[in-house]
Amino acid sequence: MQVSAGQDGIQRLLAAEQEAQKIVAKARKDKSDRLKQAKREAEKEIQGYKQQREDAYQKRIKDDSSNSGANVKRLDQESNDQMKEIQKNIAAKKKEVSCAKIHGTAIVMYIVILCLKIVSQPSQT
Repeated sequence: MQVSAGQDGIQRLLAAEQEAQKIVAKARKDKSDRLKQAKREAEKEIQGYKQQREDAYQKRIKDDSSNSGANVKRLDQESNDQMKEIQKNIAAKKKEVSCAKIHGTAIVMYIVILCLKIVSQPSQT
């Protein structure tokens, strides 16, 4: 009976080992399944975040484009206003320049006339 009791003990140990292997295999499978599920959830969350950032980026591009159009209009108006101011200044200065030119021409003519008189006078030596 000792032999059969020893055999029975070995059989129980083998059965317990097989049961332990099944438990360990099930635990590994459960762990692997949980990791896969966590990975799917993380990828889903990452995709949602990427979509949120992409939407914000596209909105900013759209806003910047519309602001750019407004900026272009504002800059055009400022440029036109500055051009008008410059043209007014040119018109005002043109009269001054014309008067100065006429005045300068008159002075030059006066000097020429004086020189001609001096040259045409007989020398008194």
